[in-house]
Amino acid sequence: MNIKQDIIQRANHVFYIVIFLAVGVVIRLVSVQYFKKDLKGKFWRERVAATLIQRDTVRAMRGNIYANDGSLLATSLPTYVVGLDPTMAKTEYFNKKVDSLGLLLSRIYRDRSARDYTDLVRDARAHKRRYVLLNRRRVTFQERQQMLKWPFFRSSNKVAARGGVLRPYYERYHPYDQMAERTIGNLNAKTGRGLIGLEASFQPALAGRNAVGLVEVLSGGIRKPVDDGPEMRPEPGMDLYTTIDVNYQDMAESALRSTLEKYSASKGCVIVMEVATGEIRAMANLTKVKGNNGEVRYVENFNHALAGRTDPGSTFKLATMMALMEEKAISLNQLVETGQHAVRYNGLKIVDSNGGGSGTITARQVFEKSSNIGTHLLMRSYFYKRPDLYCRYLRKFHLTQPTGIHMKGEATPIVRNPDMKGWSKVSLTSMCYGYEMQITPLQMLAFYNAVANGGRWVRPVIVKQIKLADELIEDNKPYVAPDPICSKETARKAQDLLRGVVQNGTAKHINNPFYEIAGKTGTAQKVIDGQYQVGRYYTSFIGYFPANKPKYSMIAVVDNPQQGENKGSLYAGAVSAPVFKAVADRIVAYDYQMHAPIRANTSQPRSSTDLVAGYADDLHTISSALNLPNEPSTEGWVETALNGRWKSRPTRADRVPDVRGLPLRDALFLLENRGFRVLVEGRGKVKDQSITPGQETDKTTGKVITLTLG
Repeated sequence: MNIKQDIIQRANHVFYIVIFLAVGVVIRLVSVQYFKKDLKGKFWRERVAATLIQRDTVRAMRGNIYANDGSLLATSLPTYVVGLDPTMAKTEYFNKKVDSLGLLLSRIYRDRSARDYTDLVRDARAHKRRYVLLNRRRVTFQERQQMLKWPFFRSSNKVAARGGVLRPYYERYHPYDQMAERTIGNLNAKTGRGLIGLEASFQPALAGRNAVGLVEVLSGGIRKPVDDGPEMRPEPGMDLYTTIDVNYQDMAESALRSTLEKYSASKGCVIVMEVATGEIRAMANLTKVKGNNGEVRYVENFNHALAGRTDPGSTFKLATMMALMEEKAISLNQLVETGQHAVRYNGLKIVDSNGGGSGTITARQVFEKSSNIGTHLLMRSYFYKRPDLYCRYLRKFHLTQPTGIHMKGEATPIVRNPDMKGWSKVSLTSMCYGYEMQITPLQMLAFYNAVANGGRWVRPVIVKQIKLADELIEDNKPYVAPDPICSKETARKAQDLLRGVVQNGTAKHINNPFYEIAGKTGTAQKVIDGQYQVGRYYTSFIGYFPANKPKYSMIAVVDNPQQGENKGSLYAGAVSAPVFKAVADRIVAYDYQMHAPIRANTSQPRSSTDLVAGYADDLHTISSALNLPNEPSTEGWVETALNGRWKSRPTRADRVPDVRGLPLRDALFLLENRGFRVLVEGRGKVKDQSITPGQETDKTTGKVITLTLG
C-alpha cells in the first residue's frame, strides 16, 4: 500500500467517526427535548422556552422641557412594575418576612387580601419560580420610595434577603395639559420618539442613551434582568430651556379661543416675540374640530404659525411700500388718484374694500386705508418695468426663505419671480398687495419685527439653552443678520406708516391712550379650486408695542370667520386686530418693566405723625424703608409722647392692654392672646376700646371687647 492510499483510508475513518458523533449529538438533543423530564415533571423544551435569554432595551429617562421662568412644560414621570424572585432569599428570612410583605402589598394595591399575596409568593417559591409579577398596576415614584423600605426590597439588605424587582417605565406628562401642545409636541407611544414639535426637533438631545443588556424572558412574557451592571443603566436625556412664557401663552390662547368661538372661525394662531432678541414668548395654534356627537371644540392639532402657508393679504403691502421708499420712488405725501370705481389691468379686476376706489388720497393714506388700487398705481409707476428689482427687495427683506427657527416643520415660503413657472403679466400686481404667494405667519412676523428693530432682522428662537443637569451644553444666542433689510430712514418711515394705520386707518378702533400700537391689518380672500371666494377671508394683524419703544411684536390670525353682521365685520380690522389688542393689553398690565417708574417726591420731608403706637421692630422696618426720622430707641411696644418722641407702653400680662393708636393687626394680637373676643367697628387704627386699659384680666376668656377704629 502506498502512502496516498493510507492517507485516504485514515481520512475516511475520521469522516465516519465525525458523522457518528454528530448523529449521536442530534439523537441526544431530541431525547432531552422531547422524552426527558426535569424534577418537576416538565419536558426540558418547555423549561427552555420559559427561560429564554434575550437582548433587551431599557429606555433612558427623557429630558425635561422648561418655560423661560423654569416651570415645567413637559417631563417624564417614572412608574414601576413590581416583581419578586422568591427563590433568592434564604429560607429563614423568607419565612420570617413573607407575611409582612403580603400585608404591605395588600395595603398599597387594595385589590387582594394580605393572605392572597402571601400565598402567591409562597406558591411561587414552592414551585421554584424565579420571578413572579406581584401586580400589573405600575406603582408611582412615591410608592416606590415606600417599597424600598420593605423586606425583600431594601437596598441595604444582604443578597440573601433580597429578591424584589422594580423595573422603571417613563410616561410623558404635561403639567399645563394642552397649553402649547403643538409647540411642545408629543411622543410615539410604542417607540418613545418625538413625533412633532420640540419633542421631535430635539429628539437626540432629549432621548438620552438607552441601555441594552440581557434579560431572562419568563413565562407570560415577563422580563427579568440577568444582571444590573453598568450596561443596563441608561443615560438620561438633556433638558430644554425654552423662551415660552406660560403667562403670555395663556393670554394668547384665551384671546384667540374667545374670538374663534365668537366668529365660528376655522382656525387661527397668535405668536408673541421679543423684538430685540427674537425670543418667542407665546405660540398658540387652534383648529376647529367636531366630535362624534357634533360638538365643536378648538384644539392644537396643527402648527399654523410654523407651517400654515397662505396668501398674507394686505400685511404684505408694507414690503411693497418699503421697496418703493428704498428706491426713493415715492413721497408719502404725494397724491394718488384711485378714483371711485374698480380698475382693470391686463384683465385683472382691482378693487378696494368698499367695492370701488377711494378717491384722491395721499400715498400715506393708501397704506393706512389699505387701498389695493392705490398700491397698484404706486407699483405701476416704478416696478412694473423692473420686476426683478422688486423681487430682489423681497429677498433682502427675508421673505423668500424660511426663518431657520430651531424647530422641524417650518414651511418654505413660495414667492414668485419672473423665472418661475406660472409667472404672468398680472403676477406683480397681485403680489404687491399680498396674493400669488404662500408665506407663514412666523415669516411675516419676523419681517415686521425687523421693522420694529430699526431694520435689523433677528432670527426667531424658541429654545434658549440645552443643559445636562447643571452643565450648559448649548446656548442659543440671538442671531442678527449682518446686513439690515433697509436703510434707517426707510425703517423710520415704515414705523410711521404702521402707527398711522392704528391712529387713522383700518385699525383705529384698537388705538388707546395708555400705550401706542403700530401694525397693519390684512384681509385676503380665500382661494378654493383656483377661484377667490367672496365672504371667506384669511384675516391677520401684525404689529408691535409700545410703538415709541418696541418691546414685543405679535401676529394674530383668524382664518375663515363666518358669523358677522356684514362683510366688513369679517375683515381683519374687526376680527384679528381686537385679538392683538386683547393680548397686548394683558401683557402691558403684566410686564411692570414696561411702565415708567413713579418717582418719589423728595422735596417734602417725610413725617411720622401717622405713627402713634406699635411694635418697635415693625416701626424700625417702616422707618428704614420710608426714610422716616425719629425711630424708636426702645424695644417692645411703644407709643409717642407729647414731645413727639417714643416711649415704652406697658403691656402687663395680668392687665387689659392699651391698644389705642395701634393698627388692628397688633390690637388683635394683644387682645386675643389674653382671651378676649374682639368686635370691630369702623376702619383705620384703634381709636377707642370698650374696656378701660389697665384693669385686671382675671376671667377674661371669652369676654367681649369692642374696638372703635378711626
